[in-house]
Amino acid sequence: MSAYVALLRAINVGGTSLPMPTLVQMCRAAGFERPRTYIASGNALFESRCGEPRVREALMRQLADYFGKPIGVQVRTAAQLAAVLAANPFPEAPPNRTVAIFLEAAPPAGALADVRGRKRERLACGAREIYVHYPDGIGASRLVIPAAATGTARNLNTIGALAALAAHH
Repeated sequence: MSAYVALLRAINVGGTSLPMPTLVQMCRAAGFERPRTYIASGNALFESRCGEPRVREALMRQLADYFGKPIGVQVRTAAQLAAVLAANPFPEAPPNRTVAIFLEAAPPAGALADVRGRKRERLACGAREIYVHYPDGIGASRLVIPAAATGTARNLNTIGALAALAAHH
């Protein structure tokens, strides 16, 4: 049995509302064990005997049935989340102003070449993530990262909390 964290894209922002108890029910319906959520932004922790691709597909089916449209989901293990934290290329930056944008696969070659609206933000590619430090805050940024269009971002504080919860799940 493996512990997983599912990171849902654009939940409880921009009109896509999902009560966290409903997300827990979806996880149960997908066959996951011990589901729980962390903050109301589409983070679910659970256990499954299935591998990451099957876990992702099962949860995406539940979400599509609920919303009537596809919802992006990224899935990571506790060890993978810990590795994202360890690989942070901006360790001196405040963790609440640094995000990892989780992707399904490795960022494509030249992923950062197409960035638009960049001011003081710093970017770096990870294994299956794009890291961004927003020195002026994410709300003030006009940064557009085409390679991250289907990803979902979490700040390093949230990633740290999720990694710790998943490690003890």
